[in-house]
Amino acid sequence: MTVGHRTEFAGLPVHNFDPETPGPVDPERPGPVDPDRPGPVDPGKVAWRIATWEEDDNWEERPSPTFEARFEQFLDTVDPASVSALVLGSWGYAAFNTPPYAQLCAAADRLTGLRALFLGDMTSEECEISWIRQEDLTPVLEAYPALEVLRVRGSEANSAPVRLRPLRHRALRELAFETGGLPAELVRAVGDSDLPALTHLELWLGTEHYGGDATVEDLAPILSGTRLPALGYLGLRDAEIADPVAAALAGAPVVARLHTLDLSLGMLGDAGAAALLAGQPLTHLRRLDLHHHFVGEELAARLVEELPGVEIDLGEGMDPGDEDEYYVAVAE
Repeated sequence: MTVGHRTEFAGLPVHNFDPETPGPVDPERPGPVDPDRPGPVDPGKVAWRIATWEEDDNWEERPSPTFEARFEQFLDTVDPASVSALVLGSWGYAAFNTPPYAQLCAAADRLTGLRALFLGDMTSEECEISWIRQEDLTPVLEAYPALEVLRVRGSEANSAPVRLRPLRHRALRELAFETGGLPAELVRAVGDSDLPALTHLELWLGTEHYGGDATVEDLAPILSGTRLPALGYLGLRDAEIADPVAAALAGAPVVARLHTLDLSLGMLGDAGAAALLAGQPLTHLRRLDLHHHFVGEELAARLVEELPGVEIDLGEGMDPGDEDEYYVAVAE
């Protein structure tokens, strides 16, 4: 599956920051730029995307100097206090350059209105998802206590995985990690965090080959729901261990509070589907997303029949014949 650039984020259209047409507020022409009428942009009505990409960067293990300069130019050009949503794309070649999170944290006293943040909006042409160097995200969340949405793409398993320390964050409503392999340490940190406002949690667990070493036991604090009282959407996506996850969900206390359960993009097969049907009732769900799966026709039909009123996505069904041929949608 190709992971592309976001065109919308946090309910706003994504607008690429261009220092040639930066976009201060123009009361005569509010709102995003019309592509047929280039002109200013209202800073608060778009999600600003900042990116630079240098294919031949040297291995520096630091943010690209070009990106650092572009970010500072953005802060000096657009009223930072008016920015509510920010998308960071390539910070140089992300397989070499580490993310500019220290610079982002240092700007917290200027980006006082920031409520939504996407870190790593890159295509595979810019950097494969499992090559993107990440680091500890805890300082970012601590620097932005009013942040409501955080989405992160990428994790490099060997030397620069995505990390998080357990914390309490009162404002965060949506948290998502898009990876080809999510470290067990991060999964445990999410489960050990106090996130009382969180309504949307999305974890792309991935495969062990790319650092996805989380087990069902690592998910236990999340499945208990103890520290996630507001959770309505739970996505355990792109999972090599989709069948064991489904079996655990069959009796997990958190499921009773959900309106959406998302097990898409992974290796869900007949064993997982049967566990869902044999477990606690799921008829309260509004949506069950299983697209990209390896469930046979008989069990797929039973899911639809036994969950009336639930919107079930069984698209992209694969041949369930040979389990050795199963694969997740997003890996490298």
